[in-house]
Parts: sequence; structure tokens; C-alpha cells
Amino acid sequence: MADPVRILLADDHALVRQGVRLILDAQPDMTVVAEAGDGAEAVEMARSTELDLAILDVAMPRMTGLQAAREIARRRPGLPLLILSMHDNEQYFFESLKAGASGYVLKSVADQDLVDACRAAIRGESFVYPGAMSTLVRSYLERMRRGEGVPRTVLTGREDEVIKLIAEGRSTREIAAELSISPKTVDRHRANILAKLGMRDRTQLTRYAIRAGLVEP
Repeated sequence: MADPVRILLADDHALVRQGVRLILDAQPDMTVVAEAGDGAEAVEMARSTELDLAILDVAMPRMTGLQAAREIARRRPGLPLLILSMHDNEQYFFESLKAGASGYVLKSVADQDLVDACRAAIRGESFVYPGAMSTLVRSYLERMRRGEGVPRTVLTGREDEVIKLIAEGRSTREIAAELSISPKTVDRHRANILAKLGMRDRTQLTRYAIRAGLVEP
């Protein structure tokens, strides 16, 4: 019998991790070998632990699941990634794919879908949660009628980090210390973000950060 799939599970809610772990450990071909409470910890564990699969919550402190997925994909190319989310949200779905994930699983139906998603990821296949296709197709057709394209990321990775911290209420100096950059650089990033998004203030930036899965509502 083949060795079980070694899984990293990252979610900032201990009860969620416990519930998901019960689902996975109940499978004879899967075992959770590492847990993380935020995205930065997940990146570190992915670097130091022998893994076959990483499951990341979309919105976590310090570094989101999307940011962690991008970093893990860079450091561990070929490691399958799944995004776990409470949000049935088109933009989160597309952002997950762009971050390198092969699947997007809703927490509300994780007991039904997660095992299938894990096995698909290990086989090198993608997983789209049931019900998503009709929503995505309908949204795509509506965008085409309005002359719009598929949602795309307009911010750089660093700008994503800055807007997340702004949305969390951090001051310029706190952001500078967190990212090891100067306050002037933070101000420049903020100005660029506002210009790119056509926004004016922190409230609008916070709304964008929630929609983009950088922070939880």
C-alpha cells in the first residue's frame, strides 16, 4: 500500500483546522503532518516539512492564503495547492487560480468536496466546486455583454501586502516596520494603489481588500 498523502493545513481558526483534520485523517490515504495558524507560518512549514499537498484558508493574518500560495508556488514548484474558503466568490476563485492553486473548496461543503479535491490535486487535476461552473459561465456571459473581460489582478504582490495592512488599520510606520521598507516607500505604494484602483481613501481600499480576499469582512 502506498504511503498516505502528507498534507499541510493552514487556517487561523483552530476549530476549523480540527474539523478539517478529522475529515482528512479519516481517509486511509491521507494524513495531516503540519498545521499553521497564518500564511507566513504556512510558508515556513512548506519550506521545512516533507509535503505532498498544502491546503490554505483564503483569508489569514500576517499573510493571506493567496499570498502564501504564491510564495509556496515560488519556493516549492510542483507542490499541489488547494484554497479553502467560506466565500462563494468569483473573484476569490480566479485569484486562487492565479496564485497557483489547483482547486477552490467551500468550507460549507468541505465534508463533501475536500477529499475529492485533494485526490484531484494529487493527480495533477483541477477541482471546481459543484455549482461554480454555472455561476462562472453566467458571470462571464454578463461581462461579455457589458464589454468587460475576465477579472484580472492589477496590483503587484508588494502592493497586495500594503493594501492588506492598510485594510487591517495599520499606520504607515507599522506597515514600514512589518515589510522592512521606509515610510516614504509605503506612501509611494499607497499612492500607486489609489491611482491604479481609482480610489480615494482607506474605506474604499478596505472594501477592495475584502473583495480580493486579502482580509476577512
